[in-house]
Order: sequence, then structure tokens, then C-alpha cells
Amino acid sequence: MNDLVAQLDSIQPAALRGSVVRTEGMMTAVAGLPAPVGAIVEIQRQSGPSVEGEVIGFRDELTLVYPFSSLLGVRRGTPVRLKRTSRYLRVGEELLGRVIDARGRTTDHLPKPALPDRVALDQRPPIATERPTIDTPLSTGIRAIDGMLTCGCGQRVGVFAGSGVGKSVTLGMMARYTSADINVIALIGERGREVNEFIKRDLGPEGLARSVVVVATSDEPALLRLQAAMTATAVAEYFRDQGKDVLLLMDSLTRFAMAQREIGLAAGEPPATRGYPPSMFGLLPKLVERAGRSALGSITAFYSVLVEGDDTNEPVSDTVRGLLDGHIILSREIASRGHYPAIDILQSLSRLMPSITSQEQRDAAQAIRELMAIYRDHEDLISIGAYRQGSNRAVDAAILLHQEIDQFLRQRVDNPCSLGQAVAELVQLGARCNAAKSMGSNASNQPPVAAR
Repeated sequence: MNDLVAQLDSIQPAALRGSVVRTEGMMTAVAGLPAPVGAIVEIQRQSGPSVEGEVIGFRDELTLVYPFSSLLGVRRGTPVRLKRTSRYLRVGEELLGRVIDARGRTTDHLPKPALPDRVALDQRPPIATERPTIDTPLSTGIRAIDGMLTCGCGQRVGVFAGSGVGKSVTLGMMARYTSADINVIALIGERGREVNEFIKRDLGPEGLARSVVVVATSDEPALLRLQAAMTATAVAEYFRDQGKDVLLLMDSLTRFAMAQREIGLAAGEPPATRGYPPSMFGLLPKLVERAGRSALGSITAFYSVLVEGDDTNEPVSDTVRGLLDGHIILSREIASRGHYPAIDILQSLSRLMPSITSQEQRDAAQAIRELMAIYRDHEDLISIGAYRQGSNRAVDAAILLHQEIDQFLRQRVDNPCSLGQAVAELVQLGARCNAAKSMGSNASNQPPVAAR
């Protein structure tokens, strides 16, 4: 009851009216409509359905409105009326297994769900001093992540990848095999063809049954692509407040940033780094800070970041890496070898792994990392046959165990791996790495790790 009263108190009477003065690209300037930023308005075309939009700012005496659909048919003097000043989303348990758009409406042609609850689209993150410590690991079902880059319930991780490196497949594996109670998946700016492929091929019926999929394709206005990320986060917050452990997968945070760039530039913001306005750098932390652990449940978030030209130091990537609790780098070079998931372990990091794993697991992971780094440093010499066995004990061990390490990090899409199994195999492989470093080439007499 208190929530309903709070919602009613925040809603202003929708009697304000104005008229279109001009259009600038996708934006509309309206006179005589002093609506607040974030308010939803309706542009009443003379023929055809009305166009809804959102107030994004002001310029001189005019209100700037960004529409949710095409402005075709809108002319100077077209009436505009205020529809509502607060943005709320209908939510409920019946969202599970459904596909919705940025505004929370189902798009899968199934019966309309009964959604009894309402949540605000823009919510404040949990208070920093009230966030519980993250102390429980979350299983993603991917052996390389669970073993070498263990993530905790409530952690926020970036998945950095160029196009065509297996990002969607990796996120689909997480959605199918995770130990989280519920998945919330946001597909932002995706090609329309890939949406069905992800749902049917990568996610599958098993994954969809406990998921909510939020979709805003690349042809939709920037405002809807931006709102899709907020809608997915609001849905995840709803289930977290029901006491659930939620896995939030957002693909991609880069397209969210690009959408804000379009809106910011249309509103008259000055372009900053690579054309991104200052508002984009302020909006990213507000979004990612909403994920995490609360006293009731947790949101473990994986945000994919589409790096431009495989440059992980471009503005969005560099900003996001500093905001999150870890980063997973997908390498085009590793993918080109047919190695999937194409995770570059040496460039990836989980900031919370030291506090949620045993000393035995950390030692094993460190031993494997050391041999991987040694092999990478000497790879050129090894590949041309210039390295002479016996010259360096550590290099000998790296060569000896290279294939086994590579095999541990590979995983078929249809072959899930539990967290316990991943840690057990990691510890066994770490013991062989330590033995190989101490024994040199004589380690070849050790029994091999079982093939996977």
C-alpha cells in the first residue's frame, strides 16, 4: 500500500498541452509544454496513431522531445499532450519465459501475462554501506571462468570482445548452465536476425524457461535502446527483492553508450572523447551500480562490451573496466584457432576471486597462469624450433603441459561443467604444473589428466 501511495504522489496531473514548433533530426521541439525531464508525452498526428516520446531537455523556451517511433506525418503545430510524469514498469512472476520490449510489453505473440506489481524504471542503487559482503561463488557453467576467474553472487563483470568472437555463445552458455535462480537478458542494439537465433539456439528452451529477455533491436530509436537496459535492470531488481539470485546478462553496454551519445548530441551536449557527451560517462556508473548484492538477494551482472577495432582502451571499454569488479577478454586470435570459449586468461581478471575461493584453488590457478605466461613469452622460439629442450626448466614444463592447459580451457557448448567439477580439475592440473616446474622434463612420466 505504501508503494502505491508513493507512486500516486509522484504522478502529476497530465493536463499540460503544447504544439510542435520544429523537428531536428529525430528530435522534436515543442512550445508551451513545461513538462519535466523524463516525462512521457503524446504527439497527436492528424492521421494515423499518435507518437509517444520522452522529454530529454530544454532549449530556450522550448521542450525537447525524443520520440519512440517515426515522426512521419508530424507537422508544425501538431498538438502534444503530457501523458505521465513518472515511468513505471509492470512486473510479476509470469514474465519468466517471455520476451518483452524496452517498454515492458510482450513481443512473443503469447497470451498477455498478468503482472500485478509495479516498479520504477529508474531506481537508486543500494546504499553503499548497506551492501553485504560478496562471499559466495556463482557457477556460470563455463570451466575456464569458474576455475580461473571465479565470480561471486553480486559481482559485476565486463565481457570485452570484438564482433564475431563468440560473445553471444558464451553468454548463452551462462544463461543455460548457471546456478542462479533467474536470468534477465538484455539484447540492446542487436541485429533482428540474431535475436531469434540467440533465443532458440544459444539460450534454448531450458534457458528461456527461467529467463526474461528484453529486446531493443538496432533499428529502434536510441531512446528505446537506452530504456531497454534500464528495463532489464529494473526487472532484475524486482526478482532480487523477492529473495532470488539473479544473473543479468547485457549485450551490449557499448550500444547503450552509443544510444546515449545520439540522445545527448541531439539535446545539444558538446561532444567529448570520440564524440561521446559528458552525460554518457555519468550514466554508465548509475546503471551498473544498480546491480550487486542486497540484504534480500543478489544481481550478478555480465555486461558485454563491443570493443572497436579490438581496442580495449577505447573510451567506453576503459571507463567500464574501471567501474566493474572484473573483466573477461575474448580474443580474436584465440578464436581463430578454433578455441572456444576464446577467453584470454592472462588478460582477464576477477577482482573478487581471492576472497571467495580457497587457497588451494588460488595456488593452482596461479601455477597455471605462470606456465601460460612463460609459453606465450617463448612461443615464437618454440614454433620455429629454436628452443632447445633442457635449457630452462620452467619453459620445459610450459611446453609439456601446454596441450593439457589448452584442453582444460576449451569447452563444447553442449557440455556444462559445475563449479565443483571445475575446481577439482583445476587443482589436479595445478598440481601437475607445480610438479613439472620442479622436475623439468622428467615430469613427462607423470600420469596425464583425464581427457574431457
